[in-house]
Amino acid sequence: MRLSCSWFKGGGWLAVALWMCLPARADVMPPAAPLPAEVAAALQRAGVPADAVAVQVIEVGATQPRLSHRAAATMSPASVMKLVTTYAALDLLGPAYTWRTPVYVEGDVRDGVLHGNLYLKGQGDPQLVMERLWLLLRRVQQLGITEIAGDIVLDRVAFDVAERDPGRFDGEPLRPYNVLPDALLVNYKALTLTFTPEPARGIARISADPPLAGVEVDRRVPLDHTAPCADWQPALRADLGGLQRLTFRGAYALACGERRWSIAYADPKSFNARAVEALWRGLGGGLRGLVRDGVAPRDTAPLFESESPPLAEVVRDVNKFSHNTMARQLFLTLALERRGLGTDADARAVVAQWVQAKWGAVPELVLDNGAGLSRDERLSAAFLARLLQSAWAAPVMPELLGSLPITGVDGTLRRSGAQAVGRAHLKTGTLRDVASLAGYVLADSGQRYVLVALINHPNATAARPALDALIDWTAKDLP
Repeated sequence: MRLSCSWFKGGGWLAVALWMCLPARADVMPPAAPLPAEVAAALQRAGVPADAVAVQVIEVGATQPRLSHRAAATMSPASVMKLVTTYAALDLLGPAYTWRTPVYVEGDVRDGVLHGNLYLKGQGDPQLVMERLWLLLRRVQQLGITEIAGDIVLDRVAFDVAERDPGRFDGEPLRPYNVLPDALLVNYKALTLTFTPEPARGIARISADPPLAGVEVDRRVPLDHTAPCADWQPALRADLGGLQRLTFRGAYALACGERRWSIAYADPKSFNARAVEALWRGLGGGLRGLVRDGVAPRDTAPLFESESPPLAEVVRDVNKFSHNTMARQLFLTLALERRGLGTDADARAVVAQWVQAKWGAVPELVLDNGAGLSRDERLSAAFLARLLQSAWAAPVMPELLGSLPITGVDGTLRRSGAQAVGRAHLKTGTLRDVASLAGYVLADSGQRYVLVALINHPNATAARPALDALIDWTAKDLP
């Protein structure tokens, strides 16, 4: 059966080839090489058949793979798709690229009062976190505005993203990874709850950042002096779905020490306004009007601009910690920079054209949101290996390599079970039914290998030990 690759300009996915897709049937692919014995054994223990796995291992700069097992198969990649997005961004925008958030004023300033509106114009900054928003608002006050007689207006029109249920993907709307992109993305639209035990008082103190106007959070919860820390979040019996109050009716385990819990706010559409108002008032600023959405003036110069960290730092956070919302911000930024408006359809087209220019037709590549948090995105191990080979020879190689998690050291590989600690830089991917790895492994010989492994099976997450075994097999290239 052949896959249809029509270009859906307004739909959920885009195939890079517009006229055909390669079939994913095993009987039209090259014969699959047998997997290493230790990898095959780990897969068998996990209940995953070899025909649910695609692998390519090839020395950097070589043309013949050391291992190729179903490498041409079209597979769901999960978060290793972020390698496509981040390499494209580094190549097209440059590692020093930054996002700017202009601030405009409309009206006269007299005795510290702005008799008009203050505008914040979002342009896709993926790291407009609480600390940077605080500095932005503090800068407004340093420039002589301590009270606003009008409104604070949030301009979000640089991205055109369809409103949808944040729990649509997996029924978990309060998980931060499900936060949708926004041209003015404040603090990832997420709250961090910090629980600090005070044993002498028998409580754990709760703090929430950033503060949200009109939202109260219980300030304390009883301590449980005997409970283990294993299931501390369910033990809190938290009600996090309220729009005006977050409550905790359980207890916090003393054994946990201080812990943090990141959640998405239940009403993401109001998050920006609530956060901006709370921080402005927390700085002692006065506001007679509202915080609302609108459009910034087009014919005036900004009062100043807030500048993001460079793209190289953003890519590091995206890949080290597999940050889905930041990846989607980056994906839409490609469309904003190249086509003037950040839409998923335009971002897919920009990346498709970039792929076409570098590698010609790649019919197995299917793009959706650029983050891998999708049931539609597809690629092959062979294509991803080609991409990694290209990246190794590219000027942006140091930035991309430095963004990848290191086995046993940091990011999503900090708890890796591989024995090759510190010797592999690999992006990970996990979805229900998907486990994946892609990146570079330094072997005993001193050679570096590209490694790509994709598992699509209901038991995929149980097969992580097989991926660890593959990392170690790749690293052991000497007799």
